[in-house]
Amino acid sequence: MAMDIQFEKVSYTYQPKTPFQQKALYDIDLKIKDGSYTAIVGHTGSGKSTLLQHLNALVKPTEGMVRIGDRKIFPETNNKNLKTIRKEVGIVFQFPEAQLFEETVAKDIAFGPKNFGVSEEEAFQLAKEKLALVGLDDSYLERSPFELSGGQMRRVAIAGVLALEPSVLVLDEPTAGLDPSGRKEMMAMFQRLHKEKKLTIVLVTHLMDDVADYADYVLVLEKGHVVKQGTPDVVFQDIDWLKEKQLGVPTAAAFARKLSAKGFYFEKQPLTPEALADEIVKVLPRAKKAGDKDDE
Repeated sequence: MAMDIQFEKVSYTYQPKTPFQQKALYDIDLKIKDGSYTAIVGHTGSGKSTLLQHLNALVKPTEGMVRIGDRKIFPETNNKNLKTIRKEVGIVFQFPEAQLFEETVAKDIAFGPKNFGVSEEEAFQLAKEKLALVGLDDSYLERSPFELSGGQMRRVAIAGVLALEPSVLVLDEPTAGLDPSGRKEMMAMFQRLHKEKKLTIVLVTHLMDDVADYADYVLVLEKGHVVKQGTPDVVFQDIDWLKEKQLGVPTAAAFARKLSAKGFYFEKQPLTPEALADEIVKVLPRAKKAGDKDDE
């Protein structure tokens, strides 16, 4: 079954009909396609976290409808029937290691599946499998999660979400607090899960290089509205617009812009270091010819 997630005219208000009511999402229309790698970007307060909680029905829309696979969720939908959605759409919240609590790594990872009725034996088999998937070997199974490094603890927490065998993995700033090499490893791991396990990935991030390197679709949120959406090529084409929105610009695109100011002409805005290198190789012969003519 295709696990598309679709929002139709979705609005969300915190504490409605009270003096504290606050609207967080306005009339959102969007689709996260099954098998895609979708990035959600926007400032603090743009509505990213609220939108994210709709992806597995942790909250229900105040207005409109969210469709998750073949399930439709309306404001009046009964909460009792939503548990299975949380197995299909796994959310890794920021600093997920803070939610580890069991005495061993194996028990922590097995907790979720057991909660969904999987036998102890099968749950521990899943724990072993998913631990390997996040790059940790069997020697970690009987260790206490609290004696691991921060990066290892985060991998264990992610393995716990993967043990539910979701079709969609939602990642909220998954590399926050990690050093550059830890961040790189973590992003490579998610890319592997996306490619090899065909997981749909939804990445909430403020790092535009990660969006340019990995995502195939981007949603830009501002004050509860989707203000732009499309492929990274489309969204990152207008550098002035990105700067105006204070969203940051992929490093390769910013560098290409500096080269353009020095007279280099790029047919296409490069977003990644590889694309920038390819464009420079194309541009250099043209620049050399122009230079030769100037010398004549």
